[in-house]
Amino acid sequence: MRGPNIQNGETAATVGTLATPALLLDTDRLDRNLARLSSRMAARGVVLRPHMKTAKSIDVARRAYRSEPGPITVSTLAEAEYFARHGVRDMTYAVGLAPHAAERAMRLRKAGIDLKVLLDSPEQATMLGTAGRAAGVTPSAFIEIDCDGHRGGLTATDPKLIAVAAALGEAGVKLAGILTHAGESYSLCTPQALIAAAENERAVAVAAAEMLRAAGHECPVVSVGSTPTAHFAEDLTGITEMRAGVYMFFDLVMHGVGVCTTDDIAISVLATVIGTKPEKGWILVDAGWMALSRDRGTAAQRIDQGYGLVCDPCGKIYPDLIVAQASQEHGILAIRSGAAHALPDLSIGAKVRILPNHACATASQHELYNVVSAGSDTIEAQWPRMRGW
Repeated sequence: MRGPNIQNGETAATVGTLATPALLLDTDRLDRNLARLSSRMAARGVVLRPHMKTAKSIDVARRAYRSEPGPITVSTLAEAEYFARHGVRDMTYAVGLAPHAAERAMRLRKAGIDLKVLLDSPEQATMLGTAGRAAGVTPSAFIEIDCDGHRGGLTATDPKLIAVAAALGEAGVKLAGILTHAGESYSLCTPQALIAAAENERAVAVAAAEMLRAAGHECPVVSVGSTPTAHFAEDLTGITEMRAGVYMFFDLVMHGVGVCTTDDIAISVLATVIGTKPEKGWILVDAGWMALSRDRGTAAQRIDQGYGLVCDPCGKIYPDLIVAQASQEHGILAIRSGAAHALPDLSIGAKVRILPNHACATASQHELYNVVSAGSDTIEAQWPRMRGW
């Protein structure tokens, strides 16, 4: 017999005794995902700089680097401070720089952390130089390059690129190199399109680096990265490092893009059945958008997974059973529209696992990972996650 449910934050012996909703992390899948991209980059002579915005956990980072802390990417300065406390010394803060962030980042550099920041304007270069002088340190910055119109940055042929590099020199800031992100690859779904996106990302990054070098600026690091392009790039000539984050866990969006299978998805949300509405074809669970996030990233893909794909407690997928609706603390399970499968017979108190649309967004709803191995009901550990900005 199973014991009583254990409250989140306490020690639970098994998945069955865990209070829900709860975040599960399968370390067999995690390790397989980590090894897949690590070996791919090693074979191509490219440094892998994992983006820890997905995991936000030193325990996960230690799975990626078994010997000593390696280079990482972060999306918040709170992450940078957290990982610095755990011994990581080489980090890239891959978000455009604001004045308060410049001052805070320089405090980390003064403490001995090789934290490189990101910018795309002369104004930011001047601001960063001022913050560096105030802290008594030499800042280091990447210039952001826009390779596909996804977000910020300069195009590789924009004359402002040279102006920003010159402004960095005048401000006493070291130019670390250029950095780009092929974010539009998330909207693709065929190998051919992903290969083309990866080559475009590479070509634009290399062109920007060559433009800087031709103007007399050193550009030691040429940094690219998105999980889809990292896995589909055929040629990385001229690239020195790759950044990716969601590859550690994968999710349903990445499955829809074609980067992974559902068997690769390492995190899931454990939920409990709290009601049934057979006349509506519904099963109610205690995991709503507060546990799953509001991310509906699969809605634009060929297969809409609702708020998540539903599995049994062992991780076996129920055919076409999705979280069709979600309110704050309620999820409504239903068979996907147009599918012929019958609703499974799940009684009140039964447990299910829900595979997430977006691993980063879903994980961010939780305080910790309940660590399990494939095929086991045992909770092996509880790994805290950091939060905040």
